Amino acid sequence: MISLPPPARSTRGWSAAWTTAPQRPGTGFVSNWSERGFAHQTIRQIVRPTIGGDTIRVRLSNVYGTAPLTVAGATIALGAGGAAVQVDTLRHLTVDGERTFNVAPGAECATDPVPLTTAGLEPVAVTLYLAAPTGPATYHAQAMATSYRCEGDHQADTDGGAFTETSQSWYHLSGLDVRGGPEHAAGIVVFGDSLTDGTASTPDADRRFPDALAERLAAAGRPRAVLNQGIGGNRVTVDSAWLGDRATSRFRRDVLGQPGAGTVVILLGINDIGISEVAKASPFPVFAPYTEVRADEVITGHLDMIRQARTAGLRVVGATVMPAGPSVFSTASSEAKRTAINTWIRTSGAYDAVIDLDRALASPAHPDRLDPAFDSGDHLHLNDAGYRAMAQAVDLDALG
Repeated sequence: MISLPPPARSTRGWSAAWTTAPQRPGTGFVSNWSERGFAHQTIRQIVRPTIGGDTIRVRLSNVYGTAPLTVAGATIALGAGGAAVQVDTLRHLTVDGERTFNVAPGAECATDPVPLTTAGLEPVAVTLYLAAPTGPATYHAQAMATSYRCEGDHQADTDGGAFTETSQSWYHLSGLDVRGGPEHAAGIVVFGDSLTDGTASTPDADRRFPDALAERLAAAGRPRAVLNQGIGGNRVTVDSAWLGDRATSRFRRDVLGQPGAGTVVILLGINDIGISEVAKASPFPVFAPYTEVRADEVITGHLDMIRQARTAGLRVVGATVMPAGPSVFSTASSEAKRTAINTWIRTSGAYDAVIDLDRALASPAHPDRLDPAFDSGDHLHLNDAGYRAMAQAVDLDALG
């Protein structure tokens, strides 16, 4: 699959404060609105930028659309809980000065800047009124946050009462950028799979690994943008209709396309080796295709991403692959692959720095398993304490 280039837009003076990785419309792990899309409906989506500023813009994605996306109106405001927003912060969004605008198929667009002071680590609501049928919608499957929908035009509502339908995905929303406000070091893109995406963390609580890392940086007096570019089920080497383009392909768009980013943390590989085992045991349609992946193929993919990052001038930090026993992902074969990949990450010197999440999160008694205190219950994903432990395992100086 051909990698899409970073969006064509000016990045001068802007820093990405919040992002998510676009995905193809699909059934996914849970029901969502992406395949049907929207018509004469308003969607309100709540996100939490990790740094603040006094000016903001929104990035919208139609990367997987086959027709122009017409936005009949859009607003942004500080959140006030649920679907409500703070009345005096509501701003209308425009593109080239127009409140109605199009996003071309296969493309992303940035709105005009609007004055809105945000402190960072506080909720921001983006509301889109989509009057004309959109067709299937570019989305992000696992938001771990509630999005709201209602019939008709409610883009300027502040009390949220009309928004009676909910979803756990984000739609057409790919980023919020800020400028102004305090100076920050360059942003950090966390590029990964469900362990970056935050699967099994508490919904609407912002307890994913990148959230915990952003909070730790802020508490240490070193606030920086931490951008979550995880996709649940994503693989280094395999394209999937439901689980995203392979990491080596989407890296250019999802990492190098982020304004103000200076460091990337790569945490990938468990799905390449684990889904190889699922194919042998109990195939599940969302994991297709069931491609057998070798450890050296995962390592070659890591080297490709390192090369892309270095060419763009980014610092590259590698994270070891965490254990998955006794889940279906863990067999003698997959453990041998995981050991080989982690040995290479630790000892090859290919990365500028290494975060050894494997050793930090493993059970002291059973190194092929997560520490029970961090296990969400499926032996693969973490609970809130586990995601905090991931953030605590990061040497902040290693981030550059």
